[in-house]
Amino acid sequence: MKAEYVNPFVSAAINVFQMMVGVTPEKGNLSARKGIFTSQQCNIVLGVTGKLEGQIIIGMSVFTADKIASKMLNTTIRTFDELAASAIAELGNMISGSALTELASRGIQCNLSPPSLIRGTNVRISTLEIPTLVIPLNTELGEIEINVGLQERLK
Repeated sequence: MKAEYVNPFVSAAINVFQMMVGVTPEKGNLSARKGIFTSQQCNIVLGVTGKLEGQIIIGMSVFTADKIASKMLNTTIRTFDELAASAIAELGNMISGSALTELASRGIQCNLSPPSLIRGTNVRISTLEIPTLVIPLNTELGEIEINVGLQERLK
């Protein structure tokens, strides 16, 4: 996968976390997977269509999601409810929307599906054989894992 497809998601995530959560994530060691896969407890799933196709999955523990939602909503989240879920889904929407805006400025036009939030332990999310780059972001609130599985549309 080309760095020009992945870097906008990393910079968008850092910027959105700084703006919306007030923390600056540190990028961890990148890794590659054969297809998108995550076993995190709380996952934001966004589909991408257009010049590129695939999925973005932003995963984290429920504990981390609670902390992030608390910061975004300026309140303490004790139980991950619909309001917290909405905040976390919107975080994914902002990151992906910002990244796709950057890609569009480079002539790579894509669209996003509305975010889906998948929660639970031992939940595995995967796609077909789209190569995926995994970008861990370490924050004081916990680790966030961004899975970018995009490929150029064949037609």
